[in-house]
Amino acid sequence: MFDRLSRVSLTTVMTVMVIVPVVATIAGVVVVSGFMFTPMLGAALMVCTVVAVVAVPFSIMLGRAIARRTMWEREAEAARRQLVAWISHDLRTPLAGIRAMTEALEDGVVSEPGEVAVYAKQIALEADHLAKLVDDLFQLSRITAGALNLSMHDVSLADVVSDVVAASRPVAAREGVELRADAREWPVVRGSDPELMRVVRNLVSNAIRHTPEGGSVAVQVDVDGPDAVVRVDDACGGISEDVLPQVFDVGFRGSSARNPSGAGLGLSIARGLVEAHHGRIGVENHGPGCRFEVRLPLR
Repeated sequence: MFDRLSRVSLTTVMTVMVIVPVVATIAGVVVVSGFMFTPMLGAALMVCTVVAVVAVPFSIMLGRAIARRTMWEREAEAARRQLVAWISHDLRTPLAGIRAMTEALEDGVVSEPGEVAVYAKQIALEADHLAKLVDDLFQLSRITAGALNLSMHDVSLADVVSDVVAASRPVAAREGVELRADAREWPVVRGSDPELMRVVRNLVSNAIRHTPEGGSVAVQVDVDGPDAVVRVDDACGGISEDVLPQVFDVGFRGSSARNPSGAGLGLSIARGLVEAHHGRIGVENHGPGCRFEVRLPLR
C-alpha cells in the first residue's frame, strides 16, 4: 500500500485529503437530516460546497508548490553529494602525490640535490593546486550564500582584459595555443576589478585548457546597445546541444568533446560573479569550438 502511495503525486494526495473530509461532512449531514431536504440541510450543503470550491484549488496549488520544493531539495542534495564526491577525488589526487614525494624525501630514496629540487617544486605545485581549489570552494560558498560584498566603481574593460591576457599568454604558449585579444571599443562598466578579472580569467583558462595544440583562443570586447560584451572563443570542438545548458552547473566537467578536468567550479563561479554585477553569461557552439559571452551594463 505504501509503495502505491509513494507513486501518487503529492498534488493528488493533498487534493484527496481535502475532498474526503468535505464529502464525509456532507454525507454525515445528509444522514443526520434523515435524507430530508430542509433549510438547515440546504445551508449545510451550500457551506460545504463553498468550502470545497475554495479548498480544492488551494490544495492543488499548495501540493504543486510543495512538490516543486521537494524536487528542488532532492536535486540540490544530489548535486551536493556529487560535488562532494568530485571535490574529494580532486583533493585526494594532489594529497597522494604530496604524501608519496614527502615519504620519498624522508626515506632518503631521493637524495641528489637536483632530484630533491624537482620534488620540492612538484610539491609546491600540488600545494598551489590545493590552495586554488579551496579558494574556489570559498568563493562559490560566498556566491551561493549571497554573502558576496563587491566594492563597485568604474572599471575599464581594457585594463581587465589586457591584464588577464598578458598573464595567460605563457600558459597558452606552453600548451601550444595562440591567444589573442581584439576590441572594437573599450567600454567602462560599473563593477569590481578583482571579480571581473576572475570572470575573464576563468573563461580564458577554461578555453586554453580545452583547446588542442595548434588551436587558438580569441578574446573580443565590444559594445552592443546598453551592454558591454566580452566574448571568449575556443577551439574545443563544440559541446553537444543536450549538454550545453549544463555548462554553468556546479561540478560540470565536460562532454565527449571537452576532456573532464578540474573541479568543475570555474564556470559556476563566473556565472555567479557576472550575475552579482547584474549581467548575463551564456555559451553557444561557434566555429571550431564554443563561444562564451558575458554581457555587463555600461556605466
